[in-house]
Amino acid sequence: MSDRRKFLKQLGSTVVLTSATLSSFAAMEDHERRILQAQKRVSSNDKIRIATIGMGIMGYNDTRAALTCPGVELVACCDLYQGRLQHAKEVFGANILTTNNYHEILDRKDIDAVIIATSDNWHSTIAIEAMHKGKAVYSEKPMVHYISEGLAEIKAQQETKAIFQVGSQRVSSLAFQKAKELYEAGAIGQINSVEASFNRQDAQGAWQYTIPLDASTQTVNWDRFQALEKTKLPYESNRFFRWRNYREYGTGVAGDLFVHLLSGIHFITGSKGPEKIFSIGGTYYWKDGRNVPDVMTAVIEYPSTKEHPAFQVALRVNFISGEGERSSTKIIGSEGVIDLDDDQGFTIHKNKMPVAPGIGGWDSLGTFTNDMQKQLLANYNTKYSDADKQRPVLLGVTYQSPDGYNSSNDHFANFMDSIRNGKPVVEDAVFGFRAAAPCLACNDSYFQNKVIHWDPVNMHLI
Repeated sequence: MSDRRKFLKQLGSTVVLTSATLSSFAAMEDHERRILQAQKRVSSNDKIRIATIGMGIMGYNDTRAALTCPGVELVACCDLYQGRLQHAKEVFGANILTTNNYHEILDRKDIDAVIIATSDNWHSTIAIEAMHKGKAVYSEKPMVHYISEGLAEIKAQQETKAIFQVGSQRVSSLAFQKAKELYEAGAIGQINSVEASFNRQDAQGAWQYTIPLDASTQTVNWDRFQALEKTKLPYESNRFFRWRNYREYGTGVAGDLFVHLLSGIHFITGSKGPEKIFSIGGTYYWKDGRNVPDVMTAVIEYPSTKEHPAFQVALRVNFISGEGERSSTKIIGSEGVIDLDDDQGFTIHKNKMPVAPGIGGWDSLGTFTNDMQKQLLANYNTKYSDADKQRPVLLGVTYQSPDGYNSSNDHFANFMDSIRNGKPVVEDAVFGFRAAAPCLACNDSYFQNKVIHWDPVNMHLI
């Protein structure tokens, strides 16, 4: 057991983790782990050959993160826009296979794992096919486009025994791991609510991505892109290159960003999910033809379970926030708050009520007769000591991940370790679906204007 873990086990009412102590232990452990990972000898038999399906923003970022892992080799890339395939050869080498047909990748016997970073509507279809083809699968979140796809994808993973991991990197984040340990040690008392948000204030953050000058049906395989859609539409560059703005291909702010927030919350609390979901929103600023909100707020109710007491969660995404770009998750308990800044660090502010409930001040005491006030004060002072009347002074905690830390790299390192040694992935299909489904239910609530009821254990709508 590491010194850091021994130290955490000593956490109690009289032991406070300081900023310097927590950071030094975390940095030491991270440094040692990275040295071991970098020095690990990888034989040719241990090499993992990967392919990426969908070479948009996440496809390139995921591929780069995967290649930080020792012994990983990129073999092929798939995308429906020719320019991205040409750029893949520029970045990763002329020898990689490039194709606009993902079946060519799944049919290759020399590919061990695939990264699925397509538009949301293709995640589940490709993942299920890939697992049945014997591939390990890293699926971008949300793992499904519709709630109805979730159980079939879980079943495919269980039947094939394929390695399957969802790409919500907070589950592998150092900061979230430390926060989870402190939460479980009782650092904030009993949880009662969570406030989590993503704010942005720029066009790219609001998904108005750059469109290449040669975008057309000659360079984009539009028919394949919308092959799953019942209603076929004429080619439109916005729908292809800015697909997150459209329900037909994406899942809006709920599927893109609420999923990150809930994944982190579920990881820290050990929750299986909520029972009741309601959301409101609208398109208040980015009136560019999108059919999903640019501002959305959801209120979600979690039941009391063996993992945690009942609590509620307020989620918000604002794509035109004067606060600027910021992500925050505040886990609020009876004796403190864990305030997570994206997935890089957090602070814990601790407050505890005194034993004595207080009397006088903003209180009904002053509305009684003078004799009654004297009697009540005398009784109060007899019952409670001076110490009982004092609010405890509790030191907080600050943690920041080491400079240059990237949780996506760790998330892929965990995925590759699972492929090599068969250990459980850090975010399996069940966890991924339990995080995604309530977020997709936020969309259902918004578009149907009603409360959505969810069974988090059996994973179905009620």
